[in-house]
Amino acid sequence: MAERISDAEHAVMEVLWDKNPLTAQEVVERVAPTRDWSANTVKTLLGRLLAKEVIGAEEDGRRYRYRPLVAREEYVAGESQKFIDRLFGGSLTPLVAHLAERDQLSAREIDEIEALLKALKQ
Repeated sequence: MAERISDAEHAVMEVLWDKNPLTAQEVVERVAPTRDWSANTVKTLLGRLLAKEVIGAEEDGRRYRYRPLVAREEYVAGESQKFIDRLFGGSLTPLVAHLAERDQLSAREIDEIEALLKALKQ
């Protein structure tokens, strides 16, 4: 992905990653409980996502059905790496150290990280 997805666009992507293909109205109905967006706002966001080529549209009579062209896992991996590159020089260790030093890791999270590291070593 060349262009970054905005927070608003990300909300639309989450809806499409959850279920697709969807019409613009179906996206509006799924986003509405968390955001107070009009149908026009959602259509604008869909248009931006189409221009960025992260979603595709299929004609269905007089309307379009939208679907993601980028998998959520692929997007998360890319954004995570950009974040780590930008703030921590591309290394995960300083990120974990930063969180640990600021007491932002719960005992459960530390146990999960330890289990993950143990599994990766095997």
